Amino acid sequence: MRVLVVYCHPVPESFCAAVRDTAVDVLTRRGWDVRLLDLYAEKFDPVMSCEERRSYNDQAPRDPALKPHFELLNWAEAILFVYPTWWYGLPAMLKGWLDRVWATDIAFKLPAGKGGIKSLMTHVTKVGVITTCGAPTWWSVVVGQPGRKTLLRGMRALCARRCKTFFLAHYLMDASTPATRAAFLVKVRAKLERF
Repeated sequence: MRVLVVYCHPVPESFCAAVRDTAVDVLTRRGWDVRLLDLYAEKFDPVMSCEERRSYNDQAPRDPALKPHFELLNWAEAILFVYPTWWYGLPAMLKGWLDRVWATDIAFKLPAGKGGIKSLMTHVTKVGVITTCGAPTWWSVVVGQPGRKTLLRGMRALCARRCKTFFLAHYLMDASTPATRAAFLVKVRAKLERF
């Protein structure tokens, strides 16, 4: 299976980096074709320009820097997101990537008149999320888990009809210990062995 790992964290030695490395290791050992997209390392520009927004409903963005991202989306059969949850949602960098890359004529087609959008992402049959979160589980649920819903409801709706999903979070990250982080990496390995 071809899997795109979308990684988003600005600190190279973060715990999210350990999660990323664990994920890539497990998936590679399983024989999957893994491509890693590190948004901060490649200095992805998450800012949509005025002209890009004006033409958003009419055509795919023309920024040549986005072409490799479009190709990765078209290539992937599975997508794994690894990121920290900040203020209950996605980091701005990751949200900007979704805004600019999951675009018209890339991820979907808009109808000429009335009607629903047509997905161009039905080749994606698996979507996973592994994140860290400073809040406790119960509070994240009360707030509504907007990051989880964006990816596993909103973006997943563009994927294959029977697309499989999973969500795994290390809650109370700000109070984590070496033991809780090690235990979480064991969970990551186990989850990805079954993904």
